[in-house]
Amino acid sequence: MRRRVSDWTGVDVVRWLGDQGLQEYCDPLGSLDGRALLGLSRSDFASPPLSLVTADGGKQLLERVETLRIEHHMQAHKNGHNGHAASKGVKANGTPGLSVNGNAGRASVPHGVSNGNGPLKHKTQPAQRNGVRHGLLVGNGHHGGDTWIQIPPPVSGVTCSSSRSPLPEEWGRTGVACLYAMTCFVLTTVMISAVHERVPPKEDTPPLPDKFFDWFDRKEWAFMICEVIGLGMVASWLILWALHKHRSIVGRRFFFIVGTLYLYRCITMYITTLPVPGMHFRCAPKVMGDHMSQARQVFKMIAGGGLTITGSHHMCGDYLYSGHTVILTLSYLFIKEYSPRRLWWYHWLCWLLCGVGMFCILLAHDHYSIDVVVAYYVTTQLFWLYHTMANQQVLKEPSQTNLVSRVWWYRFFLYLEAHVQSPVPRHYQLPALLKRLLLRSQVRYSRLPDSDFHP
Repeated sequence: MRRRVSDWTGVDVVRWLGDQGLQEYCDPLGSLDGRALLGLSRSDFASPPLSLVTADGGKQLLERVETLRIEHHMQAHKNGHNGHAASKGVKANGTPGLSVNGNAGRASVPHGVSNGNGPLKHKTQPAQRNGVRHGLLVGNGHHGGDTWIQIPPPVSGVTCSSSRSPLPEEWGRTGVACLYAMTCFVLTTVMISAVHERVPPKEDTPPLPDKFFDWFDRKEWAFMICEVIGLGMVASWLILWALHKHRSIVGRRFFFIVGTLYLYRCITMYITTLPVPGMHFRCAPKVMGDHMSQARQVFKMIAGGGLTITGSHHMCGDYLYSGHTVILTLSYLFIKEYSPRRLWWYHWLCWLLCGVGMFCILLAHDHYSIDVVVAYYVTTQLFWLYHTMANQQVLKEPSQTNLVSRVWWYRFFLYLEAHVQSPVPRHYQLPALLKRLLLRSQVRYSRLPDSDFHP
């Protein structure tokens, strides 16, 4: 028989929080019993320590507690009915029975109690595992033997960091995703060098007509503004990622999505080579099959991050679609998804910077409008699809009706997300290395014995 919630101890509360995927509440609520857990309200989350745990005001936990209250009420009503029947020596279904006390998960038989055929005898069996029954043997020695009452085995060492955590770190999988992203970056750079050799001269093939170019004249400084904004948003996202509690899960999601986007970019820029968007372009000389010169161009571009302001990007042809738009959009999406909800002004600021950055790309006439539109569309669709699949457990099960399981990267997705059993909450903590550095920087004083002082 399951214990009533009002009889729970602090260990039971911690176990329940772990089963619900709310491990972040184990420390502040670990000292509460079942009655105190049922008494939680929204006002408890308005002040520390609960106000420091999550940014949703305890909404998720309060919803689970409300469900627990309903179950507790139903169980209490049922136990009250059964207790009234048991007091008369009758089970709930009207047959003679034995009163069992479900408190603390033990069946109790008072000493000397008789059922009319002689005193009851009872004996306990030691706790056993691996499928062996665990419980209490009760009987009277008459009419065919004894009755076995099931008792759940005790759970020892219940902690929130158990192996059943719905949000495991799995840094190895994050490393695989990082290697995948780096491989796609290198492959993209190699593809740019190959496409550069195929770009037609601007004197022979002038830029294609573009409506945005008709409306706005080119501003030389605009692309530098775009790259400065992009560097700022990437730096902001990296700081947020370093402070996130579940940085391993968030990191491998970012690595997979950005790697896949650049892999798609390899394909689009190779199959369709567009002419330069403006006559102002000064493309690097073509190497005409000189593989050593081509390799130097690739290494130079990788070392400079593919940015114009670092002087590393002088090759042409990487237009469809815009890599700068990918980074701007993806940084904003991850910042909005994993930063606290209460920082709405920060989300709007990042959205505004993202829009200004994309406008500057077009204002510099360094990309066609279609390059920016396609980059924005592909980035947002992949981000939303991946996170929908990651947050819905049913979409992690291949079936005839689960059509998203037909995407080419579904098996890789399962490898990265198979053990993530719940949405990633917005919780933050300092990295372990930073914690150790802060502890070492603290000055520690020790009191000397009086005998060490010599005036």
